[in-house]
Amino acid sequence: MSAVHNEQTKLLATALNNIAVAYVVIGFVTPITAISFGIANAPPLRPATAFFVAIWLCTAIGLHWMGRRVLRSIRL
Repeated sequence: MSAVHNEQTKLLATALNNIAVAYVVIGFVTPITAISFGIANAPPLRPATAFFVAIWLCTAIGLHWMGRRVLRSIRL
């Protein structure tokens, strides 16, 4: 039973981390890449854009942290 719990715990932690990676790509990498390449519909570089990017990045960090916390419940 402990092995099943550990595998389910690892799957949950992995899922949370994968969502965190998606948040980084969507909210941080994509806007910065679009701005740097001069894409026509890229968001303009202004404080609101920086705030938007920071919110997505902080959310990703929080999700990653939650995944790390979940791993603490692995049974030996």
